[in-house]
Amino acid sequence: MDDLFAPPGTPWQRLSPSYLKLKLLLIPINWTLFFVVPGVPLFLFAPRWTLWILLGVAVVWIAWRMLRAPRVFRRWGYAERDEDVYVTSGLFSRSLQCVPYGRMQLVEVQSGPLEQRFGISSVQMITASTAGTVNIPGLASADAAALRDRLIARGEQQQAGI
Repeated sequence: MDDLFAPPGTPWQRLSPSYLKLKLLLIPINWTLFFVVPGVPLFLFAPRWTLWILLGVAVVWIAWRMLRAPRVFRRWGYAERDEDVYVTSGLFSRSLQCVPYGRMQLVEVQSGPLEQRFGISSVQMITASTAGTVNIPGLASADAAALRDRLIARGEQQQAGI
């Protein structure tokens, strides 16, 4: 099955370890906020046992997400070839996308405040297909800039004349 999700003859380039650190920081913060929203009405109006059930579910869910995060992180990768770039991701439902350089219409680099703090960026390739966008998150900012430049250069060389 791994051969199905492997680029032909090219090793995977992986994401920055800082991306995993950011995810491990954000998972408890985001999911705690998610569980606080129903927790407030339960605290004010419902029997106390419902609040304890919600708390138990929240702890189990956050722990599961934290344990799962490193495996999800390891499944992300990209591989540049002469005519296209492959992107893979997914833990339970795996995905492999192949983007021919000649079909790229736009390459974007994005980095929000937290990503900038961790020194990472995302590269988005917008294509002429109906799927539209292929995203590679969590690259070191210097790697993202170099990838952007390589993708643009190869896209110009192999432009399909859409």
